[in-house]
Amino acid sequence: MPRTSLPSGFDWGKLARELDERGHARLPGLLAPTECRELAALYGEARPFRKRVVMEQHRFGAGEYQYFGYPLPPLVRALRTALYAKLAPIANAWGARLGSRERYPASLTGFLARCREHAQTRPTPLLLHYRAGGYNRLHQDLYGAVAFPLQLTCLLSKPGSDFTGGEFLLLENRPRMQSRGEAIALEQGEAIVFPTRERPVSGPRGDSRAQMRHGVSVVRSGERTTLGIIFHDAQ
Repeated sequence: MPRTSLPSGFDWGKLARELDERGHARLPGLLAPTECRELAALYGEARPFRKRVVMEQHRFGAGEYQYFGYPLPPLVRALRTALYAKLAPIANAWGARLGSRERYPASLTGFLARCREHAQTRPTPLLLHYRAGGYNRLHQDLYGAVAFPLQLTCLLSKPGSDFTGGEFLLLENRPRMQSRGEAIALEQGEAIVFPTRERPVSGPRGDSRAQMRHGVSVVRSGERTTLGIIFHDAQ
């Protein structure tokens, strides 16, 4: 039976501090190797998915991804629900720092009801698949008026064995500064939490907005599959 809770041992206060300081935070061991393999194996099936996108056709990069349909696979649904509850307080703290009046409900159910009010009803969790030479251009995952400010991706393949290259990329643009990029190599089953669009950064005049984009560097060999969990639904 798929588990319904997150692994114990994560320090969510530390995660919040890492997001503030670095613009991302890691969750090692979010998925066990068997769970990674089971999720990756879904990619070859048609039933779980509502849409397939070939990146080259849209100049998004080289590779492809598929959005899950409702009902989500039990493990994906459990992760999305549990992670949202942990991240909503961080999202609300960010909103307060940036002067926003918007506050996010404590539960994913409440947040998805807000998405439905804006005609955003299509699920956005997805599997992404790259072969040698594949990559993902820097982008933001926005699908309508409602957007949760945090999302995550979890590596399902085993680096060094299943593939080489394919680092996760983050690009940060702060006011009156040159861009800062970071390449992050994940382990199998490890997830990274990062901003969907922007994050607050502290400065001498208080907090300002840093714009964020993410992508994937070129996969040099093998095949790389990841799970992406986006909390807002799409129109």
